[in-house]
Amino acid sequence: MNKKNLLIYFITFSFTLIGYSQKKYTSFKPGTLWLDNNDKHINAHGGGILIYNNTYYWFGEHKTSGSTGNKAMVGVGVYSSTDLYNWKDEGIALKVINDTTSMLQKGSIIERPKVIYNKKTDKFVMWFHHELKDQGYTAALTGVAVADDITGPYKYINSFRLHAGILPLNFSKKEFEAAEIIQDRKDENWKEKVIKGAYFKKDFEVGQMSRDMTLFVDDDETAYHITASENNQTLHISKLADDYLSVTNEYIRVFPGGRNEAPAIFKKDGKYYMFSSGLTGWKPNPGKSAVADDIMGEWKSLGNPCIGTEKEEATTFWSQSTYVIPVIGKKDAFIFMGDRWTPKNAIDGRYIWLPVEFENNKPVLKWQSEWDLNFFNNN
Repeated sequence: MNKKNLLIYFITFSFTLIGYSQKKYTSFKPGTLWLDNNDKHINAHGGGILIYNNTYYWFGEHKTSGSTGNKAMVGVGVYSSTDLYNWKDEGIALKVINDTTSMLQKGSIIERPKVIYNKKTDKFVMWFHHELKDQGYTAALTGVAVADDITGPYKYINSFRLHAGILPLNFSKKEFEAAEIIQDRKDENWKEKVIKGAYFKKDFEVGQMSRDMTLFVDDDETAYHITASENNQTLHISKLADDYLSVTNEYIRVFPGGRNEAPAIFKKDGKYYMFSSGLTGWKPNPGKSAVADDIMGEWKSLGNPCIGTEKEEATTFWSQSTYVIPVIGKKDAFIFMGDRWTPKNAIDGRYIWLPVEFENNKPVLKWQSEWDLNFFNNN
Protein backbone atom coordinates (compact mmCIF):
# COMPACT_ATOMS: atom_id res chain seq x y z
CA MET A 1 0.00 0.00 0.00
CA ASN A 2 1.49 3.35 -1.07
CA LYS A 3 1.63 6.40 1.18
CA LYS A 4 -1.41 8.05 -0.46
CA ASN A 5 -3.62 4.98 -0.02
CA LEU A 6 -2.29 4.49 3.49
CA LEU A 7 -3.24 8.08 4.37
CA ILE A 8 -6.73 7.64 2.91
CA TYR A 9 -7.15 4.39 4.87
CA PHE A 10 -5.99 6.05 8.10
CA ILE A 11 -8.36 9.01 7.65
CA THR A 12 -11.31 6.72 6.84
CA PHE A 13 -10.56 4.48 9.82
CA SER A 14 -10.21 7.50 12.11
CA PHE A 15 -13.56 8.93 11.08
CA THR A 16 -15.14 5.50 11.56
CA LEU A 17 -13.86 5.42 15.14
CA ILE A 18 -15.04 8.98 15.76
CA GLY A 19 -18.46 8.15 14.39
CA TYR A 20 -18.64 5.09 16.62
CA SER A 21 -17.63 6.95 19.77
CA GLN A 22 -20.14 9.69 19.00
CA LYS A 23 -22.96 7.31 18.16
CA LYS A 24 -26.30 9.01 18.67
CA TYR A 25 -29.41 7.30 19.95
CA THR A 26 -32.64 8.25 18.22
CA SER A 27 -35.03 6.04 20.18
CA PHE A 28 -35.60 4.30 23.50
CA LYS A 29 -35.06 0.54 23.80
CA PRO A 30 -36.27 -0.35 27.31
CA GLY A 31 -34.23 -2.94 29.17
CA THR A 32 -31.21 -2.80 26.86
CA LEU A 33 -27.72 -1.54 27.63
CA TRP A 34 -27.84 2.27 27.50
CA LEU A 35 -24.45 3.91 26.92
CA ASP A 36 -23.45 7.46 27.85
CA ASN A 37 -21.05 9.76 25.99
CA ASN A 38 -18.14 7.68 27.31
CA ASP A 39 -19.63 4.42 25.98
CA LYS A 40 -20.39 3.28 29.52
CA HIS A 41 -23.75 2.01 30.76
CA ILE A 42 -25.58 4.91 32.43
CA ASN A 43 -25.13 4.61 36.19
CA ALA A 44 -28.07 6.51 37.70
CA HIS A 45 -30.40 4.00 39.31
CA GLY A 46 -33.54 4.83 41.29
CA GLY A 47 -33.24 8.21 39.68
CA GLY A 48 -35.16 11.35 38.90
CA ILE A 49 -35.06 14.14 36.33
CA LEU A 50 -34.76 17.89 36.81
CA ILE A 51 -35.42 20.12 33.81
CA TYR A 52 -33.36 23.31 33.90
CA ASN A 53 -32.61 25.73 31.05
CA ASN A 54 -34.22 23.35 28.52
CA THR A 55 -31.85 20.57 29.55
CA TYR A 56 -32.69 17.34 31.34
CA TYR A 57 -30.53 16.36 34.32
CA TRP A 58 -30.73 12.76 35.47
CA PHE A 59 -29.68 12.10 39.07
CA GLY A 60 -29.38 8.56 40.35
CA GLU A 61 -27.64 6.03 42.55
CA HIS A 62 -24.09 5.31 41.42
CA LYS A 63 -23.83 1.52 41.73
CA THR A 64 -20.74 -0.67 41.80
CA SER A 65 -20.19 -4.29 40.75
CA GLY A 66 -21.31 -7.34 42.66
CA SER A 67 -23.92 -8.03 45.31
CA THR A 68 -22.54 -5.30 47.58
CA GLY A 69 -22.93 -2.73 44.81
CA ASN A 70 -26.13 -1.36 46.31
CA LYS A 71 -24.14 0.29 49.08
CA ALA A 72 -23.05 3.87 48.42
CA MET A 73 -19.34 3.53 47.68
CA VAL A 74 -19.22 6.63 45.46
CA GLY A 75 -22.39 8.71 45.80
CA VAL A 76 -25.04 10.20 43.51
CA GLY A 77 -24.28 10.51 39.80
CA VAL A 78 -25.65 13.10 37.38
CA TYR A 79 -26.04 13.12 33.59
CA SER A 80 -27.32 15.77 31.19
CA SER A 81 -29.24 15.59 27.91
CA THR A 82 -31.10 17.87 25.55
CA ASP A 83 -33.01 15.09 23.75
CA LEU A 84 -33.56 12.37 26.43
CA TYR A 85 -31.83 9.79 24.22
CA ASN A 86 -28.16 10.76 24.58
CA TRP A 87 -26.63 11.44 27.97
CA LYS A 88 -23.42 13.13 29.05
CA ASP A 89 -21.76 12.01 32.28
CA GLU A 90 -21.46 15.13 34.46
CA GLY A 91 -19.71 13.32 37.32
CA ILE A 92 -20.66 12.71 40.93
CA ALA A 93 -23.07 15.33 42.27
CA LEU A 94 -23.00 14.18 45.90
CA LYS A 95 -19.96 12.26 47.13
CA VAL A 96 -19.92 9.95 50.12
CA ILE A 97 -17.59 11.04 52.91
CA ASN A 98 -14.48 9.16 54.06
CA ASP A 99 -15.14 9.99 57.67
CA THR A 100 -16.52 7.48 60.17
CA THR A 101 -18.10 10.31 62.15
CA SER A 102 -20.32 11.32 59.22
CA MET A 103 -23.70 9.71 58.60
CA LEU A 104 -22.94 9.97 54.87
CA GLN A 105 -19.84 7.82 55.13
CA LYS A 106 -18.76 5.41 52.44
CA GLY A 107 -20.70 2.15 52.66
CA SER A 108 -23.95 3.70 53.85
CA ILE A 109 -27.07 3.39 51.69
CA ILE A 110 -28.25 6.25 49.46
CA GLU A 111 -31.36 5.54 47.41
CA ARG A 112 -33.77 7.36 45.07
CA PRO A 113 -32.09 10.80 44.98
CA LYS A 114 -34.29 13.58 43.62
CA VAL A 115 -33.28 17.18 42.91
CA ILE A 116 -35.48 20.28 42.64
CA TYR A 117 -34.66 23.92 41.94
CA ASN A 118 -35.70 26.70 44.29
CA LYS A 119 -36.32 29.91 42.35
CA LYS A 120 -36.43 32.05 45.50
CA THR A 121 -33.02 30.99 46.81
CA ASP A 122 -31.45 30.07 43.45
CA LYS A 123 -30.31 26.78 45.01
CA PHE A 124 -30.56 23.18 43.88
CA VAL A 125 -31.86 20.88 46.61
CA MET A 126 -31.40 17.11 46.76
CA TRP A 127 -33.36 14.71 48.96
CA PHE A 128 -32.74 10.96 49.24
CA HIS A 129 -33.52 7.86 51.27
CA HIS A 130 -30.61 7.27 53.64
CA GLU A 131 -29.60 4.26 55.73
CA LEU A 132 -26.59 4.24 58.04
CA LYS A 133 -23.57 2.08 57.38
CA ASP A 134 -23.90 -1.57 58.47
CA GLN A 135 -27.34 -0.99 59.98
CA GLY A 136 -29.43 -2.47 57.19
CA TYR A 137 -32.71 -0.62 56.71
CA THR A 138 -33.37 0.17 60.36
CA ALA A 139 -32.58 3.89 60.36
CA ALA A 140 -35.16 4.81 57.67
CA LEU A 141 -33.93 8.40 57.33
CA THR A 142 -34.42 11.05 54.71
CA GLY A 143 -31.36 13.09 53.75
CA VAL A 144 -30.96 16.55 52.24
CA ALA A 145 -28.12 18.34 50.43
CA VAL A 146 -27.83 21.63 48.57
CA ALA A 147 -25.74 23.12 45.75
CA ASP A 148 -25.21 26.39 43.89
CA ASP A 149 -24.75 24.61 40.55
CA ILE A 150 -27.06 21.94 39.22
CA THR A 151 -24.33 19.34 38.72
CA GLY A 152 -22.85 20.02 42.13
CA PRO A 153 -20.94 19.57 44.23
CA TYR A 154 -23.83 19.13 46.67
CA LYS A 155 -23.17 19.92 50.30
CA TYR A 156 -24.64 17.38 52.67
CA ILE A 157 -26.77 19.01 55.37
CA ASN A 158 -28.36 16.29 57.48
CA SER A 159 -30.42 13.09 57.64
CA PHE A 160 -33.36 12.60 59.95
CA ARG A 161 -36.73 11.03 60.73
CA LEU A 162 -39.83 13.07 59.91
CA HIS A 163 -42.44 14.91 61.97
CA ALA A 164 -41.48 13.82 65.48
CA GLY A 165 -44.37 14.57 67.81
CA ILE A 166 -46.56 16.01 65.03
CA LEU A 167 -49.90 14.55 63.93
CA PRO A 168 -50.87 14.45 60.23
CA LEU A 169 -53.62 16.72 58.97
CA ASN A 170 -55.87 13.73 58.31
CA PHE A 171 -55.26 11.80 61.55
CA SER A 172 -57.00 13.14 64.63
CA LYS A 173 -55.82 13.11 68.23
CA LYS A 174 -58.74 10.82 69.02
CA GLU A 175 -57.64 8.34 66.34
CA PHE A 176 -54.07 8.56 67.58
CA GLU A 177 -55.06 7.80 71.16
CA ALA A 178 -57.14 4.82 70.04
CA ALA A 179 -54.28 3.34 67.98
CA GLU A 180 -52.70 0.19 69.43
CA ILE A 181 -48.92 -0.25 69.10
CA ILE A 182 -47.73 -3.60 67.75
CA GLN A 183 -44.21 -5.02 67.66
CA ASP A 184 -44.49 -7.34 64.65
CA ARG A 185 -46.90 -8.96 62.23
CA LYS A 186 -47.56 -11.90 64.53
CA ASP A 187 -49.86 -9.64 66.49
CA GLU A 188 -53.53 -10.54 66.08
CA ASN A 189 -55.32 -8.40 63.46
CA TRP A 190 -52.03 -6.60 62.75
CA LYS A 191 -53.14 -5.31 59.35
CA GLU A 192 -56.19 -3.59 60.77
CA LYS A 193 -54.09 -2.13 63.57
CA VAL A 194 -51.54 -0.77 61.08
CA ILE A 195 -54.32 0.99 59.18
CA LYS A 196 -55.45 2.57 62.44
CA GLY A 197 -51.94 3.83 63.17
CA ALA A 198 -50.03 1.11 65.06
CA TYR A 199 -46.64 1.77 63.44
CA PHE A 200 -47.30 5.49 63.28
CA LYS A 201 -47.88 5.64 67.03
CA LYS A 202 -44.80 3.50 67.71
CA ASP A 203 -42.58 6.08 65.97
CA PHE A 204 -44.48 9.19 67.03
CA GLU A 205 -41.86 10.51 69.45
CA VAL A 206 -38.71 9.63 67.45
CA GLY A 207 -40.13 10.61 64.08
CA GLN A 208 -41.67 8.76 61.17
CA MET A 209 -39.72 6.43 58.88
CA SER A 210 -38.79 7.47 55.37
CA ARG A 211 -37.67 4.93 52.76
CA ASP A 212 -38.56 5.00 49.05
CA MET A 213 -39.20 8.66 48.33
CA THR A 214 -39.70 11.25 45.63
CA LEU A 215 -40.23 15.00 45.30
CA PHE A 216 -42.85 17.00 43.45
CA VAL A 217 -42.96 20.75 42.72
CA ASP A 218 -46.42 22.14 41.98
CA ASP A 219 -47.35 24.95 39.60
CA ASP A 220 -47.14 27.52 42.42
CA GLU A 221 -43.59 26.36 43.31
CA THR A 222 -44.78 24.60 46.48
CA ALA A 223 -42.71 21.44 46.91
CA TYR A 224 -43.67 18.12 48.48
CA HIS A 225 -41.79 15.13 49.87
CA ILE A 226 -43.55 11.81 49.26
CA THR A 227 -42.27 8.72 51.04
CA ALA A 228 -42.99 5.16 52.12
CA SER A 229 -43.35 5.26 55.90
CA GLU A 230 -44.69 3.23 58.84
CA ASN A 231 -42.57 0.16 57.98
CA ASN A 232 -43.44 0.69 54.30
CA GLN A 233 -47.13 0.19 55.09
CA THR A 234 -48.33 3.79 54.53
CA LEU A 235 -47.30 6.70 52.31
CA HIS A 236 -46.70 10.15 53.80
CA ILE A 237 -46.91 13.36 51.78
CA SER A 238 -45.23 16.37 53.41
CA LYS A 239 -45.18 19.99 52.35
CA LEU A 240 -41.64 21.39 52.24
CA ALA A 241 -40.55 24.72 53.68
CA ASP A 242 -40.16 27.66 51.29
CA ASP A 243 -36.42 27.00 50.91
CA TYR A 244 -37.06 23.25 50.27
CA LEU A 245 -34.48 22.33 52.93
CA SER A 246 -36.89 20.99 55.54
CA VAL A 247 -40.43 19.74 55.94
CA THR A 248 -43.24 21.80 57.45
CA ASN A 249 -45.72 20.39 59.95
CA GLU A 250 -48.26 19.93 57.16
CA TYR A 251 -48.42 16.31 56.07
CA ILE A 252 -50.91 13.50 55.48
CA ARG A 253 -51.13 9.71 55.59
CA VAL A 254 -52.05 8.15 52.24
CA PHE A 255 -53.39 4.61 51.75
CA PRO A 256 -52.81 3.47 55.37
CA GLY A 257 -51.79 -0.19 55.35
CA GLY A 258 -51.72 -0.16 51.55
CA ARG A 259 -48.08 -1.32 51.33
CA ASN A 260 -46.99 1.18 48.68
CA GLU A 261 -43.41 2.11 47.84
CA ALA A 262 -41.50 3.62 44.90
CA PRO A 263 -43.85 6.63 44.50
CA ALA A 264 -43.71 8.81 41.38
CA ILE A 265 -46.06 11.78 40.92
CA PHE A 266 -47.09 13.95 37.98
CA LYS A 267 -49.86 16.42 37.23
CA LYS A 268 -52.22 16.60 34.26
CA ASP A 269 -55.32 18.73 33.73
CA GLY A 270 -55.31 19.87 37.34
CA LYS A 271 -55.25 16.33 38.75
CA TYR A 272 -52.38 14.61 40.54
CA TYR A 273 -51.42 11.09 39.49
CA MET A 274 -49.18 8.63 41.27
CA PHE A 275 -47.42 5.44 40.22
CA SER A 276 -46.13 3.15 42.96
CA SER A 277 -45.37 -0.51 43.61
CA GLY A 278 -46.04 -3.20 46.16
CA LEU A 279 -43.49 -4.68 48.55
CA THR A 280 -41.46 -7.58 47.18
CA GLY A 281 -37.88 -6.53 47.86
CA TRP A 282 -35.78 -6.47 44.69
CA LYS A 283 -38.33 -8.60 42.82
CA PRO A 284 -40.84 -6.80 40.57
CA ASN A 285 -44.56 -6.79 41.31
CA PRO A 286 -47.81 -5.41 39.85
CA GLY A 287 -47.65 -1.65 39.64
CA LYS A 288 -50.20 0.65 41.23
CA SER A 289 -51.72 3.97 40.21
CA ALA A 290 -53.81 6.59 41.97
CA VAL A 291 -55.35 10.03 41.46
CA ALA A 292 -56.24 13.05 43.61
CA ASP A 293 -57.79 16.45 43.01
CA ASP A 294 -55.58 17.88 45.77
CA ILE A 295 -52.11 16.49 46.51
CA MET A 296 -52.82 16.92 50.22
CA GLY A 297 -56.36 15.61 49.88
CA GLU A 298 -57.95 12.23 49.36
CA TRP A 299 -56.26 9.80 46.99
CA LYS A 300 -58.21 7.23 44.98
CA SER A 301 -56.70 3.96 43.79
CA LEU A 302 -56.85 3.32 40.02
CA GLY A 303 -55.34 -0.17 40.07
CA ASN A 304 -52.53 -1.66 38.00
CA PRO A 305 -51.64 0.73 35.14
CA CYS A 306 -49.90 -1.94 33.05
CA ILE A 307 -51.55 -3.44 29.98
CA GLY A 308 -49.90 -6.49 28.45
CA THR A 309 -49.42 -10.19 29.03
CA GLU A 310 -50.17 -11.68 32.42
CA LYS A 311 -46.47 -11.72 33.35
CA GLU A 312 -45.95 -8.15 32.13
CA GLU A 313 -48.88 -6.88 34.14
CA ALA A 314 -47.76 -8.83 37.20
CA THR A 315 -44.23 -7.40 37.11
CA THR A 316 -44.67 -3.86 35.72
CA PHE A 317 -42.69 -5.12 32.74
CA TRP A 318 -40.06 -6.44 35.17
CA SER A 319 -39.45 -3.00 36.66
CA GLN A 320 -40.25 -0.67 39.54
CA SER A 321 -41.34 2.97 39.26
CA THR A 322 -39.01 5.80 40.22
CA TYR A 323 -40.09 9.01 38.40
CA VAL A 324 -42.33 10.51 35.70
CA ILE A 325 -40.71 12.89 33.19
CA PRO A 326 -42.64 15.74 31.52
CA VAL A 327 -41.34 16.13 27.97
CA ILE A 328 -40.12 19.60 27.00
CA GLY A 329 -42.22 21.25 24.30
CA LYS A 330 -44.94 18.58 24.24
CA LYS A 331 -48.26 19.10 26.00
CA ASP A 332 -49.41 16.30 28.30
CA ALA A 333 -46.46 14.11 27.30
CA PHE A 334 -45.05 12.07 30.17
CA ILE A 335 -42.51 9.25 30.40
CA PHE A 336 -42.61 6.54 33.06
CA MET A 337 -39.15 5.85 34.50
CA GLY A 338 -38.61 2.41 35.99
CA ASP A 339 -35.67 0.34 37.18
CA ARG A 340 -35.05 -3.30 36.33
CA TRP A 341 -32.95 -4.23 39.34
CA THR A 342 -30.08 -6.73 39.20
CA PRO A 343 -29.15 -7.18 42.89
CA LYS A 344 -26.44 -9.80 42.16
CA ASN A 345 -24.61 -7.20 40.05
CA ALA A 346 -26.15 -3.85 40.93
CA ILE A 347 -24.25 -1.78 38.36
CA ASP A 348 -25.91 -3.71 35.52
CA GLY A 349 -29.45 -2.59 36.42
CA ARG A 350 -31.39 -1.57 33.33
CA TYR A 351 -33.93 1.17 32.71
CA ILE A 352 -37.52 0.83 31.59
CA TRP A 353 -38.81 4.05 30.07
CA LEU A 354 -42.31 3.93 28.59
CA PRO A 355 -44.79 6.55 27.35
CA VAL A 356 -47.68 7.29 29.71
CA GLU A 357 -50.99 6.92 27.91
CA PHE A 358 -54.49 7.68 29.14
CA GLU A 359 -57.54 5.48 28.73
CA ASN A 360 -60.85 6.29 30.43
CA ASN A 361 -59.10 9.06 32.36
CA LYS A 362 -56.61 6.61 33.82
CA PRO A 363 -52.83 6.51 33.14
CA VAL A 364 -51.77 3.28 31.47
CA LEU A 365 -48.46 1.72 30.46
CA LYS A 366 -48.02 -0.56 27.45
CA TRP A 367 -44.85 -2.38 26.49
CA GLN A 368 -42.77 -0.86 23.71
CA SER A 369 -39.60 -2.70 22.67
CA GLU A 370 -38.53 0.46 20.85
CA TRP A 371 -40.12 3.90 20.63
CA ASP A 372 -39.28 7.57 20.22
CA LEU A 373 -40.76 10.94 21.15
CA ASN A 374 -42.79 11.05 17.94
CA PHE A 375 -45.09 8.67 19.78
CA PHE A 376 -46.64 11.71 21.48
CA ASN A 377 -47.37 13.38 18.13
CA ASN A 378 -49.49 10.45 17.08
CA ASN A 379 -51.49 9.98 20.26
